[in-house]
Amino acid sequence: MNERARKLEGKIAIVSGGATGAGGAASLLFAREGAQIAVVDVNRGAGEEVVARIRAEGGVAELFVADVSQRPAVDAAVAGVVERFGRIDTLFNHAGSIVVKPFLDTSDEEYDWLMNVNVKSMFMMTRAVLPHMLAAGRGSIVCTASISSVAATPLEVLYCTTKGACAMFARAIAVEYRDRGIRCNAVCPGFIDTPHGQREISALAKYGFDASEAALSLQQGRLCKPEEVAQAALFLSSDDASFINGAHLFVDNCFTAA
Repeated sequence: MNERARKLEGKIAIVSGGATGAGGAASLLFAREGAQIAVVDVNRGAGEEVVARIRAEGGVAELFVADVSQRPAVDAAVAGVVERFGRIDTLFNHAGSIVVKPFLDTSDEEYDWLMNVNVKSMFMMTRAVLPHMLAAGRGSIVCTASISSVAATPLEVLYCTTKGACAMFARAIAVEYRDRGIRCNAVCPGFIDTPHGQREISALAKYGFDASEAALSLQQGRLCKPEEVAQAALFLSSDDASFINGAHLFVDNCFTAA
């Protein structure tokens, strides 16, 4: 019996924010599906750990330590990926963070920081990678947006603003580059059971907003697993989604549908 064909066999994939959480799950999953992985993350220790796990399973991976909110770091990382692997087939723009606090308590500095981490990083990574995809005549980009791109949460005005931008960024890239062989889609998770997600839930609780799994049971049923976000990103990255472009794939178990 023939083995199942792997969905990213022979592909070179960058996962930004690829060391932990859903990004780390995507790095592992993409490697298991045949891709050679460039993990781009500011967290050296976690990045080394996920690269070691990929290699232990027989995969190929390299870590490029970079703060993707900073252009010199982005440009150096992408140049390193091209030097190491020769090309880039897939980019998963996953790096991001959050600010949870009453809107009137937020500062200009927090606005600038979160826009840089969540939105400008996506802009800079995509702009650095796109010329290589265009030269090859094809490429797939997946951007992590959120249910917060369409469903507002109290105490997360800055976060919701950035994720709305991420969702539209993906759609606009798709429209501009569709006829040049590029696909760009967004994955929009709900509340995820990761350290980042648990910190968000704890921060909301500090201000009296209950986003616990029990409280989410009516809207989302349970917390999303990081591997479930990774599976959605894998699908959008793969040729299985060859005619899906400019889409927003919600991984939220009806949170935004109810």
